Amino acid sequence: MATDLIRYDVLTRDALRGVLTRVLSDAAENGLPGDHHFYITFLSTAEGVKLSPRLLSQYPQEMTVILQHQFWDLVVTEDRFEVGLSFGGIPERLVVPFSAITRFFDPSVQFGLQFETAENQTAEENQTAEEAAPSEFPVADVTAGTEDNNSGDDTPHPEGGAQVVRLDRFRKK
Repeated sequence: MATDLIRYDVLTRDALRGVLTRVLSDAAENGLPGDHHFYITFLSTAEGVKLSPRLLSQYPQEMTVILQHQFWDLVVTEDRFEVGLSFGGIPERLVVPFSAITRFFDPSVQFGLQFETAENQTAEENQTAEEAAPSEFPVADVTAGTEDNNSGDDTPHPEGGAQVVRLDRFRKK
């Protein structure tokens, strides 16, 4: 098999991150349209992520935030987004580089994206597309601060039927 010198996997990843950047930029500029809201999952310790020590101790590996009703000062740049959220009644400012995001989901239209990151790409390179089933979205409760990263039955999860686009689909095996 020929070597992919064009790197279609990188081009595809960047294009899909462009979708995420555009959606968040539109939300920052105009607010969320209709019933749209976003679940954004990211690696807590990835380079450039800024969380308070309190949140990092609660979510030491991965964290999901929901941008719906109670967020403020959403700022989107070329390489990251920043947002204000309240966790257990305590306001926090998060900084999340796009390269740290592993999943994005808009449950209002059942649309999702799943990204490879530098941290998990190496581990999954040997995994086939059949083995790589989309995982559930652990959710941080941004209003009460009581849910943990692997919470039980009352944690909202995306419902069936979602279109999740996985980059490993496009990757050469």
